[in-house]
Amino acid sequence: MEEDLNYTNAFEELQEIVSEIEQGEISVDELSAKVKRATALIKFCKLKLTNTEEDVNAILKELEN
Repeated sequence: MEEDLNYTNAFEELQEIVSEIEQGEISVDELSAKVKRATALIKFCKLKLTNTEEDVNAILKELEN
């Protein structure tokens, strides 16, 4: 992934890809590359959400003490 990629940018790019696919704007030649990119973006977003959840839980647990 790119160094400057963050959750917001990844999610926006993912939405663009989905929109292009839904509207039939992607040629058959491009489809495989777009699906691979979408898969990478989904994995990135899931990891970011998981890490954020773990961080928040750790902070909340720390506050309980």
